[in-house]
Amino acid sequence: MKFEQPYTVSELAAWLGRKHIGPNQNITGLNEIHVVEEGDVTFVDHPKYYDKSLNSKASVVIINQEVACPEGKSLIISDDPFADFVRIIRHHRPFVAAQAAVSPNAEIGEGTVIQPNTFIGDHVKIGKNCIIHSNVSIYPHTVIGDHVVIHSSAVIGADGFYFQKKNGAYRKFESGGRVVIKDDVEIGVACAIDRGVTGDTTIGNGCKLDNQIQIGHDTCIGNNCLIGSQCAIAGVVTIEDDVILWARVVVNKDVVVGKGVIMLATSGIDKSLPEAGTYFGSPAQPVMTAWREMAAIRQLPEMLKKMK
Repeated sequence: MKFEQPYTVSELAAWLGRKHIGPNQNITGLNEIHVVEEGDVTFVDHPKYYDKSLNSKASVVIINQEVACPEGKSLIISDDPFADFVRIIRHHRPFVAAQAAVSPNAEIGEGTVIQPNTFIGDHVKIGKNCIIHSNVSIYPHTVIGDHVVIHSSAVIGADGFYFQKKNGAYRKFESGGRVVIKDDVEIGVACAIDRGVTGDTTIGNGCKLDNQIQIGHDTCIGNNCLIGSQCAIAGVVTIEDDVILWARVVVNKDVVVGKGVIMLATSGIDKSLPEAGTYFGSPAQPVMTAWREMAAIRQLPEMLKKMK
């Protein structure tokens, strides 16, 4: 997530009411640790992740303890880095109540059809020759390419499901990212695609999504993927090109599904699958292995009889 204008570390620290150490450099955006770039501010509030954050590409780290500052890095010392980071997101991506069903500042390309009862939020960009069916909700800052079809009741750009538990209660990590849908994509009825928390949730060129699919925050889906009905894909997942997920596949967070992987229906992916092939089961494994195990299990009752 990029700011409209850069800040210096001292300006941001003063706005937060916090102390800073290190060079007074410019900050151009903010991001979570897995998507940080030079010029970004990120945060860390657990010693387990100090090294990863301090040695990341981030220029500024909001941290809950004063530590040795790596060369070129700036630190903002905070007793609650999570709350300060969320405060920055809210400042730059505040909730603004809609004044019209289709925002007057939305950009809609030539030949695109918007059916009745659709909501299109502020700063949305929709390309050429798209069809947006009735009762679709497209949240602010969403970007949609050309020749995209979105069927009824889909929700594009809702907040990510991301909470931190503290003192017995859950605090929401506000979402300030976007959904980016590229060209020639079709999205089925009642799909839900959450926006990134600080980055983008991306659907690549030529992807086809069936009905009632959930895609979590900051997930990136490559080109020409097929995703069957009722699949549930968690946040921060990478699905590479030409992947097929048949109906009711579940994908755990933070995994990579490699190019050309085919997942048979009702399977569950709990760890990365880098190699192309056909997989089945929960947890997923190569389909022939899974079928051999199922065949062996079916023989167990007869084997027990013989043992008795």
